[in-house]
Amino acid sequence: MAKLKGIIKLEGTLDNLTFYKAKEGYLVKTKGGVSKERIQNDPAFERTRENGSEFGSSATSGKLLRTSVRNLMIRAKDNRVSSRVTQKMTQIKNFDTTSVRGQRNVATGLATPEGKASLKGLDFNNRAILSSVLFAPFTVDGATGEIVIPNLTPTNDIAYPIGATHVSFASAYLKVDFATSESTIEYSPTINIPIDTTSATQTLTPAGVPTGTGNDIYVLLVEFFQEINGVQYPLKNGAYNVLNIVEVA
Repeated sequence: MAKLKGIIKLEGTLDNLTFYKAKEGYLVKTKGGVSKERIQNDPAFERTRENGSEFGSSATSGKLLRTSVRNLMIRAKDNRVSSRVTQKMTQIKNFDTTSVRGQRNVATGLATPEGKASLKGLDFNNRAILSSVLFAPFTVDGATGEIVIPNLTPTNDIAYPIGATHVSFASAYLKVDFATSESTIEYSPTINIPIDTTSATQTLTPAGVPTGTGNDIYVLLVEFFQEINGVQYPLKNGAYNVLNIVEVA
């Protein structure tokens, strides 16, 4: 590593040299690192190849989940949702205690109680966490996907953002097979109610039971709106909306 002197300050790569700025000033070093060919073939990098294979599998599983709920996720997500879901899939993969290293996978991890418990509660929008927004208890019917929120009083049971006048609830019941990369989904009708002191039971029933194999995943969407002259507008472009995995089977 050498220190760059002179009036011309460079940053970037030129031939075999890398120029960069550090607290010591502008520095230059030769390009290093291990070649791709060596990583792919050298026995010394066997662990690296195994880790890379498992990470790639976890990333693929994360993409499958995000794609499966895309129609809901576009209304409630943050700008780091992809990396957070991949991180969650990597954690679930670690619950696979039967596959050899390098072949551990999400599908096997989700077959365990620990894997299911890890996925349950995942929020797709980390700016709006379900447990910090909805305080009323609810139940999930594993056979039908029906979610019931009994005696909901919006002003008491919901932490709603300033400016919100209405709140909507919707749910979905998914079948996701992380081994075959196939998924199906059924949606409930959307319930839209004013944020007031009216108390009523809210029931979200998916249109049907999704077909296919894999894990049963149940999600709940909470959206906030502001009504102006009889028209409801999404509040802050959905920044306060919640999408949460409320149950996994």
